[in-house]
Amino acid sequence: MVDERDSRHGAHATDDGDDTAAVARPSGKRSARRTRGASSDTGSIATLDRPSSRKAAKTDRAERTKTANPFKRLIKFLREVVAELRKVIWPNRKQMVTYTSVVLVFVIFMVAFISGLDVAFIKGVNWLFG
Repeated sequence: MVDERDSRHGAHATDDGDDTAAVARPSGKRSARRTRGASSDTGSIATLDRPSSRKAAKTDRAERTKTANPFKRLIKFLREVVAELRKVIWPNRKQMVTYTSVVLVFVIFMVAFISGLDVAFIKGVNWLFG
């Protein structure tokens, strides 16, 4: 078996016409082996245990938050909100005026468009059923 690195570093098929030495380009997908040096029959089994331990950790965390003091949870929530709001990049005055004017122009356009359709449908129905 030829290593995939050989094809990436310029190894080519021999000139004697034998195409069996040519290696296809790597697909970018992970190989079946997940751990180095592990045998083929134990390598995939070792990685299957992780999701169940994550699930157990989530249930433990959920149980702890249910039993915690509600005032402490509220204070923690408010602190996290303030921390997230500090990360926000707030627009300056010029940007805010620009964004507001764009929104107002769009709303005015949509109101005029829908009103025009409404008037057209009313006239059409009155003409049809008179």
